Amino acid sequence: MTLIDNPAGGFRFLPGGAAFSEGTVAMPGFEIVRATLQRPLPYREGFALIDQHLAGLGRPIAALAAVELRAPAPFTMAGFGIFNAGYQEQILARDLLVGGLNPVARTNVAPAIRPPAEPALYAFSYAVPGDSVGPSFVSAGAGELVGGAIIREGDTSPDGMREKARVVMGMITERMAGMGAALDDVTAVSVYSVFSPFDFLADTVLSPLGPAAIHAFQWYYSRPPVLGLEFEMDLRGVRQEIRL
Repeated sequence: MTLIDNPAGGFRFLPGGAAFSEGTVAMPGFEIVRATLQRPLPYREGFALIDQHLAGLGRPIAALAAVELRAPAPFTMAGFGIFNAGYQEQILARDLLVGGLNPVARTNVAPAIRPPAEPALYAFSYAVPGDSVGPSFVSAGAGELVGGAIIREGDTSPDGMREKARVVMGMITERMAGMGAALDDVTAVSVYSVFSPFDFLADTVLSPLGPAAIHAFQWYYSRPPVLGLEFEMDLRGVRQEIRL
């Protein structure tokens, strides 16, 4: 995977699908900041909030590096395509494409408890001038979908979930390498599943992180965005996090 520069935004990105990139990393002289909404907003309103927040910082909308969304429930594959088309309208309206590619990374999951009534913005990340210690990055969410096939589909046994997590961790590790970051640069790990990760957490998720395993691990009791998927994960390496 080859990083693509987004100089207007202050970050580089790994190209992914049409709807989002696979990860973003700050360019020299910049760092990534993550902002979490205490009360998620319908995502279109959320994009308006992003516009206002970045303008207040004197940053262009091109600085938007990643978004984290919450859905009412997992989509069918067709339904996910319909949602992505509406989501991409927000990207296109802000002229965010770089060489025809979407630079904004994304995680999209469905909370199992108190889900939103409609797709909502939970958090977003953006690039600001700064001198970050080490790489500053956000990985997009990854689930156990490889080549259009779900790994051990329907198998939620401890062994099945461990295999799903192992595959996802491999995908995330590959993205990290593509961004020029190492696992020990990670400052926070997020796991999304309604099945407990504790049977395989130590050996499959935390041990590969090396020294970074001492940092925050968050388990969100949520489902991945597409029916049939059972495990999703993302990582980030940032030194500034705020709550709005």
